[in-house]
Amino acid sequence: MADGRIVHSADSTIGSRQLAALLPAEVLARPGYRSLADAIRTLILDGRVALRVRLPAEREFAVAVGASRATVTGAYDLLRESGYVRSRRGSGTWTELPEGHAPVGAHGTSGTGGFLPDGEDGTDLAIAAMGAPDGALAEALAWAAPRLSRAARSSGYHPYGLPDLRAAIADRFTRRGLPTRPEQILVTAGAQAALTLVVGLLCRPGDRVVTENPTYANALDALRHARLRTASIAVSDAGWDMEIAESTLRQTVPRLTYAIPDFHNPTGALMPEDQRLTLLAATRRTGTWLVVDETIADIALDVPAPPPLASLAPRGAADHVITIGSLSKTHWGGLRVGWVRATARMIAELTAVRVATDMTGSVLDQLVAQPLLDGLDQRLPARLSQLRIQREALVQALERHTPEWSWQLPPGGLSLWVDLGEPVSSALAERAAAAGVHIGRGARFGVDPGTFEHRLRIPYILAPDRIDEAVRRLAAALHDGVPLPPGVDRPYWVA
Repeated sequence: MADGRIVHSADSTIGSRQLAALLPAEVLARPGYRSLADAIRTLILDGRVALRVRLPAEREFAVAVGASRATVTGAYDLLRESGYVRSRRGSGTWTELPEGHAPVGAHGTSGTGGFLPDGEDGTDLAIAAMGAPDGALAEALAWAAPRLSRAARSSGYHPYGLPDLRAAIADRFTRRGLPTRPEQILVTAGAQAALTLVVGLLCRPGDRVVTENPTYANALDALRHARLRTASIAVSDAGWDMEIAESTLRQTVPRLTYAIPDFHNPTGALMPEDQRLTLLAATRRTGTWLVVDETIADIALDVPAPPPLASLAPRGAADHVITIGSLSKTHWGGLRVGWVRATARMIAELTAVRVATDMTGSVLDQLVAQPLLDGLDQRLPARLSQLRIQREALVQALERHTPEWSWQLPPGGLSLWVDLGEPVSSALAERAAAAGVHIGRGARFGVDPGTFEHRLRIPYILAPDRIDEAVRRLAAALHDGVPLPPGVDRPYWVA
């Protein structure tokens, strides 16, 4: 674990009925060995079946898919030959990726987390965040100026956060349906700092954790840095597979689960209420801390903003839920203000950890944040209207320049999770960068290196004309001929 990679548990198993349920209907209708192998390989590359997972035994899987055992044996043989599974006598068959499949730099090993270096020109689509709304920061600074003068007479150290801001955050949780007291709030330097604090308090190197796959790339970086063992819950265009999620939690009994149920990053999916209840019950049953990332919860474009997930728990049954959020997506990433909502005892323990790292947050940033938070409901509609226009501009640009790509229109969030139809994401991102467009390759969001190579996350955070030009350049890079990763042929089986 010294290289900072996430280390996976080696005892995860997928049942025959679970695997069969993930297969396309046309494969189940006529399960030939080649189509069966192609479908399983696609599930592995799409992260819906994680790496180092034991596949079902040939006989029982044959029954589940209505095929002969010889068909399943042939499919497993084909997967072994192509490097997507390995078998050990007496141990079963396990998923993996062919040697050399993982692209160099797939997880941002430069240490910049995918951020564009200062001073580098180009269109930045690697970050799904907008600039500050017009006039909002100036008004907030004017409001904060006299209060800063008064605050400057004190020491300036507020490890829990400014009392008025903690009260404002607690009040917003209460109005959204989750009664919260100020002592249940810790103000942090953004949601990433909040997650790092929580992981630092609750986890030790080697602990098991569960995260969605794909998920927020910088959250994965935090888990890697903490040297944790992880299992994953697949999130596809159809949403979360809660049967597998429950099975994963039951098998691994993780210390912590990290989830983005509200306009999930990068897919934009919104977790239905029944699945939220299932996740709450499953994590409580297994004694797992559930960390809910609400950073994008207010970016609701086609549906009402959801209430906090913890509000669905029976009274007194949500103590294992820790909610994090920030102003980065609704206002501006340069304003480093986020928060943790948990029990008062947990907040006190997190603050003790926080003092050992950064002592306190910026008083100026917190003062500026308060009027922005108080006025969020008034400013948000215009912000969302702008995003709807930009989302439509992105859809039109993709239809115009790359009609061979596909995507699901998300009900909220800041980006499309685009299916390129072939595993060229990293190579395309490299070519696009040379053409001045910096974009989040699919592998950045995968728990396992080499997965999601057929995906790009494309944010709709720019003006329509700039979005169109960026997609035109992506299309030009693609049509110039994007090479596949080393040792990978252009596969006939990609739809």
